[in-house]
This record gives sequence, structure tokens and C-alpha cells, in this order.
Amino acid sequence: MSVQAAADPDVERKVPATSAPSKATLNPDSLSKPRSILAYLALFAGIANFVPGNTVWASVFACLAIVLGWGNLRRVGKAILVLIVLLALSSAVFEPTALAPAAGNMARISALIITVMLLSAVLGQTRDLKVISRSLFGGRSTVRYMSMTFGTTLLAIPLNFASVGVVATMIGLQVKERGDSALARNAARAVVRGFGGSPMTSPLSISIVMTVTFLPGLSSWKLIAVGLPVATLYLLAGALAREQEPPQPVTPPPGEDEESALLPWLRFVAIIALICLGAFALSTWVGLVYSLAVTLSCLAVVILGLLHQWKVEGVLALPSLAAMNNELVIMGGASFLGGIIGTFALTWLGMDFSLQAWAYPLVAIAVPWLFFVGGAVGINPIISGTLSGSILGPIWPEYGLLGLGLGMVTGWGITIAGTPYSANALLLERCTGYSAQRAAYEWSLRYSLIALTLSSLLCMVLTLP
Repeated sequence: MSVQAAADPDVERKVPATSAPSKATLNPDSLSKPRSILAYLALFAGIANFVPGNTVWASVFACLAIVLGWGNLRRVGKAILVLIVLLALSSAVFEPTALAPAAGNMARISALIITVMLLSAVLGQTRDLKVISRSLFGGRSTVRYMSMTFGTTLLAIPLNFASVGVVATMIGLQVKERGDSALARNAARAVVRGFGGSPMTSPLSISIVMTVTFLPGLSSWKLIAVGLPVATLYLLAGALAREQEPPQPVTPPPGEDEESALLPWLRFVAIIALICLGAFALSTWVGLVYSLAVTLSCLAVVILGLLHQWKVEGVLALPSLAAMNNELVIMGGASFLGGIIGTFALTWLGMDFSLQAWAYPLVAIAVPWLFFVGGAVGINPIISGTLSGSILGPIWPEYGLLGLGLGMVTGWGITIAGTPYSANALLLERCTGYSAQRAAYEWSLRYSLIALTLSSLLCMVLTLP
């Protein structure tokens, strides 16, 4: 299913026979227009830093969009929404200072995920993407898998979720044109695993920024120096955990078709480069936080794409955001809950507790597994990272900080690649029609468990006195 289908309820029902229909498909909501308007308002409020209280308004708009789509929410989304209400009320009574930072977290993450979906929708309407998709799915299966998985990781360094949205759109076009196949399923594996490698090694990823923030004694270059080979091994090993593809029929002579892919690729690379440069400039020279820098950079490309569409077709049609309530509650809501719970932990637990020296390596073993188990029940890694960093950081011995930091970033990466409730899993499902549950557990569970075991053992070694 292509991204265009995500905005069209009638088209959205036409998923591949092998994928389970989502709850949003089974329970269409008549309030789609108000929900879409509220999502746009959440986006504009989230980026309007010059407006006093903009993050509060952004959170309110996002929550209203989520509530109006209650009938379309997954079970985990409903649970997160209930927790948002309960913890917000508790914070208002016991720790009012926690509300503003939590609302800021939700506003920034919500604006980012909305913009990524808009970018995917706009790119999905271009003819270039169809040409690129056909060229991308050619060649030997191993080379194709490696290029897609490492390519997604590289794109995720500056683009974050946009890397999944863009590449998954190509896979969706392949599924729409040729149907379900081992080729498309392996491509889907490559995308989610490629994105999972980014939190382990990207200097701009939320995981590394958050880890270094909570562990100020750990330098980012040390964490990246260890995370890079771990991420590389993780991505290479993925080639052993995929389906065998039947021989592909030889495509008819190339000539014109092969040459016609050159300009679309160049235009596509130019778009990606524009987003990368924009994000770099805004975060480095203007001083914006990374999430806002990427949001604004992607939004600029979205606006240019819509203006181009208007010029060519004479119609300016904004993509619908009505189907985004699950992404908003899982990502935006998780960031809100993480902010609240982290503040409570710092305030109530204090700094007067510690562990025995022998216990730290055992806890380091458990950290990646805690991320994964949390992700399996719908707890976003943002919450797991906030809790582990805010609670363990102050009591962790300095000699073992690298072990704790690596456990956080590897646990984060394996979780977003191997559990069904992460934003990239939802984006993959939205763009391709492949069930997030199936992609996480049927396709990659053994692969994830092996990666967690090896990561845990390495974290234990790095935490030894």
C-alpha cells in the first residue's frame, strides 16, 4: 500500500492478502476531517517557537486529534492515552514543574512525525519514485539487501524517521505494482533493520543525545566508537536472517528504461541532500534542537513539492492526516510520559541509593532486554531511555559508563527494529501494508534475540571494574 493510500480510506482497505488489516481499517471514523485539521494545528503550533505556550497548544491539539480517533486506536494507543491523562493529573497535583518539559517533548516529536508523513505523501505522488523503485529492486538479492539496509542507516543519520518513510514508500509501490513477494519482504526487513542501526552510531540520533545527556561522564565519541562496529555487525548479520528469493525474471532490455532512471535518481538525491543540508544548517548555525531542525527542513521540501504540484496540475491538495492518531499517541504520547516519569524519578528517588559493585554488570546485561521487553508491550524507547538514564545514571560508577551507554543505544536500536509499536514499524505498515506484528516477530524475532544476547554480554564486559 502506497502512502497515497494512507490518506484515502477507500484505497486503504486494499492491503495485500498476506497482511492483517489494521484496526483503523476495521473501524473507520467519520471525524476524519476534524482530526486532520487538528493534526495540522499540532504541527504548526509545534514549530511556532515564537508563540508563548506553543508546546502546550501543540500537545492539546495532538491529544484532541487522538481522542477524536479513539475508535481507530490500537490497544497500546488507548493505554498510552489513558496514562497521559492520569500522569498529567498526578503531575498537576504533585509535581507541576514536570508538565512544561513533558509538553515540549510531545510537541517536538509530534511535529516531527507529522512532517515525515507529509514528506512521504508528497514524494509518493511523484512519477520519479516509481522509476526509482523499479531500479532499486533490480540486481542480485544480497547486494540489493545490503544497499537498502546500509542506505537506510545513512539516511537516518540526518533524516531520522524520514528515512523509513521515503524508502518504505518505494517498497509500497513495488507491492502495489507486483504484489507480495520475498523480494518486497526482504526489502521491508532491510528498511527496519537499517533504521535500527542508526540509534547505535548516529551522532544526531535521539538515543545518543539522550544517553550522553543522562551520562555526562561519557563522551559521545567513545560511545560512537564502540557503537559503530556493533551497528555494522548487526546490519551485516541481517543478510543471514532473510528469505531466499526465487530467481527474478530478466527485465526487458534496458536501454531506454535504464537510462531514464538516472535523472529521477539525481533529483531524488538532490531532495535528500537539501533536507540534510537544511537540518545541518538549522541545528548547527541557528542553534535549533535536532528534532525541530529536521522538522523544518522536511517541511520546506513538502511546501516546495506542493507548490510544484499546484503549478503542474493546477490543484493544491493537502494530504489528509486523519489516519495519524496511532503515530501521534505512540510517539508523541510516549515522549510526554517519559518526561513526566523521568522528573518523578529524579524528585522522589533522590541520589542517596546505590548498588553493590558486583550488581552493576548484571544490571548492564538487563538494560538492552528492558528496552526490548518494554517495546514489545508498547513502551517507547524514549520512555525506557529516560527511565534508565535518569535512574541509573546518577548511581553508575564512572568506569562502567560505556557499558551502560552502549546498553541504552543498542537496546534502543534493536527495539525499534524488532518490536511492532515503534514509529518506524507503523510507518512501514502504513506504506507497505505489511503487518508490524508480522515484520517484528515472524520475520525477525530470532535475529533480535541473538543481537540482544551478544549486546548484553558486551555491555557486561564493559561494566566490569
